[in-house]
Amino acid sequence: MTKKIALYPGSFDPPTNGHLDIIEKGSKLFDKVIVAVMINPDKKGLFSVEERMEMLNEILKDFPNVEADSFNGLTVDFAAERKACVMLRGLRALSDFDSEFQLSLMNRRLNKDIQTVFLMTGMRWIYISSSIIKQAAQFGGEVKGMVPDFVRKKLKQKYKKKK
Repeated sequence: MTKKIALYPGSFDPPTNGHLDIIEKGSKLFDKVIVAVMINPDKKGLFSVEERMEMLNEILKDFPNVEADSFNGLTVDFAAERKACVMLRGLRALSDFDSEFQLSLMNRRLNKDIQTVFLMTGMRWIYISSSIIKQAAQFGGEVKGMVPDFVRKKLKQKYKKKK
């Protein structure tokens, strides 16, 4: 029997409880989920790829069928390399769907064997994005309950260094 592997790509800068919600849902639907940090040399993130991988490895340790990885290049190529048949994408609102739908059509054009599966995040995470979390944390806002505790500590350390 072939294992159903899903790739969940993103920047995860930083990982949020919304991401974790999608990961948990995906881990119940697929035999294996690979949470893949996209390396974009043109984009300067708050956290390095190594720091994001450290955070993901910490928060994924309770999910035996989920692993973290990073990649450079086309997402569909990496999915094929890792033998994923599905790209997992999280949706919060209708505005997410528009851009995600375009992306999934392009990915299908590049590799028709890899399908996109959209999962809705839980209602309590619908307003959370990595960008909003970073903004709040940068100005001393409390993000407890919106990101895993390990990530919250890393955010505090990062912004303490920047001051």
